[in-house]
Amino acid sequence: MRQIILDTETTGLDPASGHRVIEIGCLELLDRKLTGNRFHVYLNPEREVDAGAVEVHGLSTDFLADKPRFTDVARDKTAF
Repeated sequence: MRQIILDTETTGLDPASGHRVIEIGCLELLDRKLTGNRFHVYLNPEREVDAGAVEVHGLSTDFLADKPRFTDVARDKTAF
């Protein structure tokens, strides 16, 4: 059985207010064992990261400014 373990960080908690994903991490398991396949990316949210979110994950707007946008990463079919 193949499983993908997914973790994300966001700019805040309310998507209706325009909050976005800023980090994606994935690990692949095959028969409940790590395969070594993994994916990690930081994303430019094209908006400010809420101060409360920065306190949780430490990812600032300045740090993310030069990272790719979600649409750029989502188009990459070889990411994982």
